[in-house]
Amino acid sequence: MNAPDEADDELLARVFLTRVIEPGDEAGGRWVRELGVGEVARRLRDGGAALPGVSGKRWAGLLARAAVARPHQDLAVARDAGVRFVCPGGTEWPAQLDDLGDARPLGLWVRGRAALRMWALKSVAVVGARACTEYGAHMAATLAAGLAEQGWVVVSGGAYGVDGAAHRGALGAGGATVAVLACGVDRPYPRGHSRLIGRIAEQGLVVGELPPGDHPTPSRFILRNRVIAALTRGTVVVEAAHRSGSLVTARAAQRLGRHTMGVPGPATSALSAGVHELLRGEATLVTDAADVVELVGAIGQLAPDRRGPVLPRDLLDPATRQVLAALPGRGAARPDEIARRAQTAQDDAIARLYELRALGYVERHGDGWKLTRQAVMSVRDVPGPS
Repeated sequence: MNAPDEADDELLARVFLTRVIEPGDEAGGRWVRELGVGEVARRLRDGGAALPGVSGKRWAGLLARAAVARPHQDLAVARDAGVRFVCPGGTEWPAQLDDLGDARPLGLWVRGRAALRMWALKSVAVVGARACTEYGAHMAATLAAGLAEQGWVVVSGGAYGVDGAAHRGALGAGGATVAVLACGVDRPYPRGHSRLIGRIAEQGLVVGELPPGDHPTPSRFILRNRVIAALTRGTVVVEAAHRSGSLVTARAAQRLGRHTMGVPGPATSALSAGVHELLRGEATLVTDAADVVELVGAIGQLAPDRRGPVLPRDLLDPATRQVLAALPGRGAARPDEIARRAQTAQDDAIARLYELRALGYVERHGDGWKLTRQAVMSVRDVPGPS
């Protein structure tokens, strides 16, 4: 048997198994690893010797699924919908998914023209609450747009709320985005996002483990999240309650050694409670795309320093600023008093007082010196010692 036939046989076997074995089934992954994908598919098709460790009840269920699996038909339907099937080890397969071990996908159905492997190399997940607030939607869209503008691929789950805002933010910035679905990629879910997911397929990629036409279930949503975590270099959570599925993604990312980040919200918001819990652990607080890129990007891609406005007094020489700080907030002081407080010589203090007068900070008052109104306001704006 030549190499192309072997490759075709493996592809057909994996497509067949996507109809039989649920995503993330570690027992199924172990069977494939120990026996080979062809042998596992053969036993399920023929109904012969049961696979290791499977109960009679489960074996009957697997055989019932196998009896109606039609891999050639699935591939034909996928081809008509512009969908391809990507196998582990293939040129488009993202090797980081192998970190999932026996929970690794049997393969991925991919809709869109871009190369999944190349896009995944520089990608970040942005996930969060479906019933998000305006703040959550704004932060997700802004983060995604900022990441897209810096050449990062934004990965999310295509759901309502934070997911949709993240996809729209990346698309609006003319960037790249990937939607990882918990259903067949030819039948987008939720239906209210059909246009959005169609747009993602045109400008980005739509990815899923389930064969064409398959439907989502609550467990499939949870298991889908491990793919989002493994596919990307880090996961950002924007709004999540204590029992949010987004926290499943974040914890999967932590287990896989990926960066885990959270956007803080109001302390009183139940939708930010899960994020705050992450931040009390090993997650890193981020507020914009620059913070995210500093973590997941190359060495030297640092976020800009966060500083308040530069005040005129900040531009003074340190010794001159010390003399200015030695003047009382009210009334005048003699040069010898000012010198003592500034810990300098009286002649030096006087020279700096004349410099400060030229800049409008101090004025002569008899034998003493006092702050001008401008300087008094400037001093009030500077926080005192805590």
